[in-house]
Amino acid sequence: MNSTNKFSGLYTDQYQLSMAEGYFLADRGEDRVNFDYFFRKNPFGGGFTIFAGLQDLFELIGDFKFDSDAIDFLHKRGFQSNFLDYLKDFQFKGTLHAPQEGEVVFPNEPTITVEGNIIEAQLLETLLLNTINFQSLIATKANRLRYAAGDKGVMEFGMRRAQGWAVIHGSRAAVIGGVDSTSNVLSSYLYGLESSGTQAHSWIQSFDDELTAFKVYAETRPKDCVLLVDTYHTLNSGVPNAIIVAKEMERKGSRLSAIRLDSGDLAYLSKKARKMLDDAELNYVKIIASNQLDEYIIKSLIDQGAQIDGFGVGTSLITGRKDGALDGVYKLSQVNQRATIKLSEDVYKLTLPGKKKIVRYYNGEDKLYADAIVMAEENVADIDTIYHPQYSDKKSDVSGLKSELLVSKVFENGEVLVPKKEVSEISEYRKHRVSQLSEEHKRFEFPHTYKVGLSDSLIKLRDKMLTDIKKRQ
Repeated sequence: MNSTNKFSGLYTDQYQLSMAEGYFLADRGEDRVNFDYFFRKNPFGGGFTIFAGLQDLFELIGDFKFDSDAIDFLHKRGFQSNFLDYLKDFQFKGTLHAPQEGEVVFPNEPTITVEGNIIEAQLLETLLLNTINFQSLIATKANRLRYAAGDKGVMEFGMRRAQGWAVIHGSRAAVIGGVDSTSNVLSSYLYGLESSGTQAHSWIQSFDDELTAFKVYAETRPKDCVLLVDTYHTLNSGVPNAIIVAKEMERKGSRLSAIRLDSGDLAYLSKKARKMLDDAELNYVKIIASNQLDEYIIKSLIDQGAQIDGFGVGTSLITGRKDGALDGVYKLSQVNQRATIKLSEDVYKLTLPGKKKIVRYYNGEDKLYADAIVMAEENVADIDTIYHPQYSDKKSDVSGLKSELLVSKVFENGEVLVPKKEVSEISEYRKHRVSQLSEEHKRFEFPHTYKVGLSDSLIKLRDKMLTDIKKRQ
């Protein structure tokens, strides 16, 4: 969903426009370049990341243009007229290679490669980072919640705590990551998501007493009635009143769907509430819990035997707490067939030169074994060993293993080359790919590090470039 307005071309950082103008004025607009998008560490201390946001990126690219008002604004900011004339007809016509949305990806892999002229590729940077970093962060958080909850329900309740309009993309990414529904009605409409909601304490407080509040609500929503039972006292009034209403609903031919706990000791209260409901022969009434939940609290509640059927998660999910951002970057790797490299005092920030591709290897049980970053022109069949990016004495034998290319051409010359999928389809793909990871990679604490290695050809190119740079210093 494109949440920008008609000024979509301005949805960027100013230095992108400044550099684009510089390339234009230096007569370098036709230089052909390759940029790599990658991130340096998995969020939340996890073992992998869920790639999300690609379909929204396609839409945003299509709308990334400069109308007359945008051109006038940039003119007032000092941009030169001949460059602004160029922007009037701007449309990104470059090429993108990327994995399927919902894919499991790992640090330092060139997850997206962007090819095009140097101006269009530069202008795409902020838009791509803004879209992919955020949605991948939220999808990864949602997948952790799904893993913790097992087969129990998980609902995204974060709209009121989100960073403004980012919630539109955030709710989509949450469902890709594995949650069942969202409270966000607009995202539900735009993306075909399941929407869900209960009631607020204000509903109960607006009536003279809790029982009346429950009765009226049940009359207005007989097919999807969830009662919030902690406004006054969960076990002394909330649950008993919910039971009274549930019995009245039965006599009218309908059923109470669930009660919701939103405060207190959720494990203790859920067990007591479950017994009260079961004693009243209301075993079909589910118990939903909310109140600042995250994956660790959900896991703890389940470990304690809490009688909770579904979890509503807000702040920690939609804000990507505690990380808050994925550290994805966009780095130049080739100009006019010349490989480029960025040095750093930190060896982990050294970039990989040239055009590359990712090869994924599987063990004999069809589980993910390792990924290899190799030169774009390399024949995968010729690769039998991959090497640790920093410690070349550490290597893995991949000869004879089943393999596949992880990325493919997805966008070229203004055209999307892959079919559009429903969010539910993307989520199912994510579920399948996560199932191919070992349990050691999925654990929250100190997950096993997935192997990502380099081909011998890529290492030789990188090392030669480093040697040449040192000679020039």
